[in-house]
Amino acid sequence: MESVWDYPRPPRLERSTARVTVVHAGVTLVDSDRCRRVLETSHPPVYYVPADDVAPGTLQPARRRSFCEFKGTAGYWDLVVGESRVADAAWSYAQPTAAYADLAGAVAFYPSRVDECRVDGELVRPQEGDFYGGWITSDITGPFKGGPATMGW
Repeated sequence: MESVWDYPRPPRLERSTARVTVVHAGVTLVDSDRCRRVLETSHPPVYYVPADDVAPGTLQPARRRSFCEFKGTAGYWDLVVGESRVADAAWSYAQPTAAYADLAGAVAFYPSRVDECRVDGELVRPQEGDFYGGWITSDITGPFKGGPATMGW
């Protein structure tokens, strides 16, 4: 078991060999074992997928931007699968800070905005709220920041 309260701040970036899949509207968008995980105190892991492992033509740049004090400026992506369009379904850091340089060229998906995310075959439970986008599996324990009344922790 991993407790999110044992994760560091600033966050740790690590390679993951777990098989990560993302499915939406019946289309497998991601099937990769070349991901990175970001682990930060009180947050479930976020998996970043190499952009080359995302189904071509399914992500379109969105207008939204945000700033992370550790990783830098994030740009967002709309997901387009057939007639389905999901605004801001994923994000990435085109020019991350030096400590997170390995995130360049990788994309993270909000599990709450797609039909299914899995880690080594296990269905992911989305982190509450829409700010962090963490991936909760049976080996991750909380409590987790992000739900109602937790933003001030």
